[in-house]
Amino acid sequence: MKILVCISNVPDTTSKINFTEGDTQFDTNGVQFVINPNDEFGLTRAMWFKEKQGATVHIATVGDASVEPTMRKALAIGADEGIRINAVPTDGFFVAEQLAHVIKEGAYDLIIAGRESIDYNGGMVPGILAGLLGMNFVNTCIGLEVEGDTATALREIDGGKEKVTAQLPLVIGGQKGLVEESDLKIPNMRGIMMARKKALNVVEPIGATTATADKKFEKPEPKGAVKLTESVDELVELLHTEAKVI
Repeated sequence: MKILVCISNVPDTTSKINFTEGDTQFDTNGVQFVINPNDEFGLTRAMWFKEKQGATVHIATVGDASVEPTMRKALAIGADEGIRINAVPTDGFFVAEQLAHVIKEGAYDLIIAGRESIDYNGGMVPGILAGLLGMNFVNTCIGLEVEGDTATALREIDGGKEKVTAQLPLVIGGQKGLVEESDLKIPNMRGIMMARKKALNVVEPIGATTATADKKFEKPEPKGAVKLTESVDELVELLHTEAKVI
């Protein structure tokens, strides 16, 4: 089985976020970037298929040279080969078109993407990717087994879980539950040294569509001061007149 894991390079959640050029551009100065958590769950599951079933695992990222440290971490975790599509990602449709081209060229059986990235939270790429490729698609995936050409997936739905089967090739949008946080792999020294020797292929982007554009970013309003009350009646009055929640 040949697996491609789609990796997003995202800011660490502890990083302080700022914008420049009139709040139209994200300021990367001083920001630590990591593998998107939903993608890391998928990568860890792919490693399970590699160890248990002898699968080949590649990773792919759309980005400039600045994303390569994140890709090297994924290679150190155990991926066999990396593909960097040399373009700055503009929107979900653009990213999906670039990845779809790589997937067609590589003839992959299973494509694992995160349900969404934690920076833009668009949640578009896996579904668009499956549509462009004409492949089966399971989103919000929290469990995955593959036997021959048949995949059995567990997905999260409102109020419960749903178990489905699908034929390969398959695209999934994974999330926490696909593996648990305790299962995530931390690169060891041997993995880091081996990652330096693994192929990280840079391919040029195809002509693709940018369907949307960012106009301006806004930070959430800062939290206001806490107001203490000494009676239930006063609390109810404040909730009604100031908070306007009742």
